[in-house]
Amino acid sequence: MADKFNAPVREFIAENFLFRADAELDDNQSLLESGVIDSTGVLEVIAFLEQTFGISIADDEIVPENLDSIANMTRYLASKLPAAAA
Repeated sequence: MADKFNAPVREFIAENFLFRADAELDDNQSLLESGVIDSTGVLEVIAFLEQTFGISIADDEIVPENLDSIANMTRYLASKLPAAAA
């Protein structure tokens, strides 16, 4: 069900953080460890998720388990928006 969120998240990451057209990004790849995003990038991702999906991300939810990969973000969104994920 989280697949519904994959495309917009992947598109945002690609458009804002991947600067080579041929750059590939695995859904499970750590965005921080691979240098795709930094701490400022995390804030940009949070703003995107909140604005795009109408959610509020609490400080205690800003953890790698929720935001460090495309797969983590899509699972997180599915848990925050279970009706939209169905």
